Amino acid sequence: MTGQRSITETEKLVQGRLGGIAIRHEQMAVVANIHRAAAAVRQHLENSVLRDVDLTWTGFVVLWVIWIWGESESRQVAEEAGISKGTLTGVSRTLVSRGLIARSEHAGDRRLVLLGLTSRGEELMRRVFPDFNAEEAFVAERLTPEECLTTADALRRIVRQVEEHGEERRLHLLGGARPAPRRSGRRPKA
Repeated sequence: MTGQRSITETEKLVQGRLGGIAIRHEQMAVVANIHRAAAAVRQHLENSVLRDVDLTWTGFVVLWVIWIWGESESRQVAEEAGISKGTLTGVSRTLVSRGLIARSEHAGDRRLVLLGLTSRGEELMRRVFPDFNAEEAFVAERLTPEECLTTADALRRIVRQVEEHGEERRLHLLGGARPAPRRSGRRPKA
């Protein structure tokens, strides 16, 4: 990648800049490299596989979520894809216009929108995913199968940490803890 610093060069510069500051360097290196790896992998997959089928990363992820989970309420699709409902609206319009997904009303609540793959969307995912997976294998080629499993497990633990404790941490950092739930209609004693 011309014009970009290598990971090693960047880490040396960071260490030089922040070496005297009391921070957790190892944890910073993990998070920084998660970000760099995710960006590099995303760019590689967009350029090597998704561009050929005229899909963006986000469009592919939305198709993947619906392919794996089946027809789902739009709010759940957005959450699983890690995008806002507003972003999903634009992406789903594009995918609907291409005939890859269909929108329908929820039978029990007409305010809710369900998203499902069309036969054309199903065919696309079955055709594209083997190529996508081949590039996943290319990306992880320098890792042994055991290292792949260890890395995947470590990343799952990071995700669980944020999912299970992130909101509590955010509230703590904002200076307020979440109030304990009230168990009855009575006011708490002062």
